[in-house]
Amino acid sequence: MHQQPAILALVSYRVFPALMGGQKCIAAFYQELQKSVHLKLIVSSDNDLSYAPGLDATNYLYNHWKGFHNLRYFWRLRKIIQTNQIDFLIIEHSYFGWLGWLLKLFTRVQLILRVHNIEAYRFRDMQRKWWRIYYLYERWICNRANQIWFTSPSDAAWMRANWKIPSQECTVLNYGVAVLQAPSMIEKKQQRQILLDEFQLHVQTRLFLFNGTLDYIPNTDALRIIVSELLPRLDRFQKGYRIFVCGNRITEQWKKELERHPQIIFAGFVPDISVYYKGTDCFINPVTLGSGVKTKLVEALAYNQDIISVASGAKGIEASYCDAKLQLIPDYDWDAFTSNMMQLELPSKKETPSVFYQNYNWKHIVDKAILSLQS
Repeated sequence: MHQQPAILALVSYRVFPALMGGQKCIAAFYQELQKSVHLKLIVSSDNDLSYAPGLDATNYLYNHWKGFHNLRYFWRLRKIIQTNQIDFLIIEHSYFGWLGWLLKLFTRVQLILRVHNIEAYRFRDMQRKWWRIYYLYERWICNRANQIWFTSPSDAAWMRANWKIPSQECTVLNYGVAVLQAPSMIEKKQQRQILLDEFQLHVQTRLFLFNGTLDYIPNTDALRIIVSELLPRLDRFQKGYRIFVCGNRITEQWKKELERHPQIIFAGFVPDISVYYKGTDCFINPVTLGSGVKTKLVEALAYNQDIISVASGAKGIEASYCDAKLQLIPDYDWDAFTSNMMQLELPSKKETPSVFYQNYNWKHIVDKAILSLQS
């Protein structure tokens, strides 16, 4: 093996520019990884590589919905692996796993799958009729990888128990953040006042935040819960509050529905979400669907944000990383959820534990990844 490992990575969808949590997870990981390895990155053709400075990246692959068309690039990829003496092939998500398996057969490259969630169950939640077929495929390809890198420890435990993936082939690499320390309380108070002034709100108004990709089924279901379950209960407390909803790819129907409720401030896609993480009192996560780590929770913790979440929506976030910053509510107990929103001291005087910033920074995550290659 080279002094530095040589890695080829394939990404099956648009991550440049990185606007959403999953895109940021991929883009930032490779920006940090390329500092320590010989990295070649090949992404789908819908990527704008002007947003990938410093990376040895090309963009010609078909995205995952047309993935089998990438057979036409098999010999080209095989030549890249042989010419550059590639040691490891990383496949983001399981979509192109079959292509990685073929390349492994013909080149003996080590195959690594980077798993962000159990895709078959995500497709089930999206009501895709063929999700069971994908389940069989996903189980098959995961059992043929040399290593699997997980973003969620609960997904890793699930695969070990249900798909019999050997524990020595499983490594948990957290979703990383660029924030290295909690913003000060003074900074948070200043940003809160900016939001109060901008939206002409009373100083005692409780400010909540929900954000995400708003055409993603788990997040769309969360919007339904906010409107139909949370708002009626919150109004009974007769206390001033507002829920900021940030995110892109919302349908026109949902946009109109949110704008019908004065308690909701729909901000849409915001170029700097840190403004809202710092300025609101609490992040709410009524997301009951989906698997994997909710990247929005990791970002909220990074900005020292208090969080109220249903239990299933916080899977993959270990207690030692959040301490009292995270209040867990049983799934579908909306009475308890809204009681916490209105009766807890918000924002709290607790801070995100320092161990969070030690383990969720990208350098630490990449060092752990390289260590797993060496082992």
